[in-house]
Amino acid sequence: MVERILRPRIVCAMQKARELRLAKRMARLGTETAFEVLVKARGLEAKGRDIIHLEIGEPDFDTPSNIIDAACDALHKSFTHYGPSAGLPQLREVIAQHVSETRRVNVTPEEVVIVPGGKPIIFFGILALVEDGDEVIYPNPGFPIYESMINYVGAKAVPIRLREELEFRLDVDELAGLINDRTKLIILNSPQNPTGGVLEKKDIDDIARAIGDRNVMVLSDEIYSRLIFEGKHHSIMSIDGMKERTILLDGFSKTYAMTGWRMGYGVMRADLAAHISRLMTNSNSCTASFTQIAGIEALRGNQKSVDAMCAEFKKRRDVMVAGLNKIKGFSCRSPHGAFYVGYRKSSPTRCSTTPASQRSPVPPSAILAKVTCASALPTPSRTSRKHLSESAIGQKRICSPPR
Repeated sequence: MVERILRPRIVCAMQKARELRLAKRMARLGTETAFEVLVKARGLEAKGRDIIHLEIGEPDFDTPSNIIDAACDALHKSFTHYGPSAGLPQLREVIAQHVSETRRVNVTPEEVVIVPGGKPIIFFGILALVEDGDEVIYPNPGFPIYESMINYVGAKAVPIRLREELEFRLDVDELAGLINDRTKLIILNSPQNPTGGVLEKKDIDDIARAIGDRNVMVLSDEIYSRLIFEGKHHSIMSIDGMKERTILLDGFSKTYAMTGWRMGYGVMRADLAAHISRLMTNSNSCTASFTQIAGIEALRGNQKSVDAMCAEFKKRRDVMVAGLNKIKGFSCRSPHGAFYVGYRKSSPTRCSTTPASQRSPVPPSAILAKVTCASALPTPSRTSRKHLSESAIGQKRICSPPR
């Protein structure tokens, strides 16, 4: 009798969901919505829909065969075990040589940390350097993870606007006015996601002068450094006196079409590298060993695939910019690097459905757009220049001024 009375209550208690008590800091963590759109787009593809991808920022090319072969060979040679948290010594040596040559500074393997993708350098760098109440200056519009991580650690995110009239470069005088005693870190990104803007040599020199002798670190995101259409890449790490205050972020995802391999690296002063390596130990243990062997081949092997991919992206850029500039009310500058196109609209459009109060704080003169007219337009993946023209026509159809 007692068992019959208690059993329903026990079952009821077991079925009642317990409240999930998240840490308050999770409310400050943002996301990268391109991945959410990608999932939906691939779901439509699985149902037979023909999709032109404008959401995710990755090359649509396959990883070069010599890199794939090197990875397969590494697997057969038992590079399937744990490695050092900072990365395999042989790849750290190759990266040190590569950065020394391309940035014209002396880099040692002890200053290199290899991580699964580029984001951990952003994540670990901010975790290691920035505290509650510090200020971090970051480009706006910019890669959303910058602001997300700044907010996550309880710091103040201070945007530096990228100016359309400066071809989506920052105004150094404006940057100088934002630097104060609370500034702990400045984030630079060139070539830039999501505008394709590229900092010039004078910009880099002037930024270094604006920082002066202050003990302010710079996180220089140079993941698109090999994808430049006009001019040359310039790194603040190359400026006298800036190497010890710079964290260089680079990797293999964009240059060698290896986004799914998850491998990037940071170059920084050796004492900071030790702390970043400790964060790797506590989070990922290490980057996959066989992918690192493939990374050696990527840097030392034939670079013709990189040049060919960059040339194709330049052709696609020209098609997309020309197409967007034919749309009434739209104005598009030609980006000098990466694989993004930012455009300005001069009149309201049907795709501008998000209230202004809820939009990201991008400059009014430089509203950038995908379909939502609120962020960037990557060069479409898995497509041809013909499809690129079709996507521009689609933008005209979706974003035409209301009648």
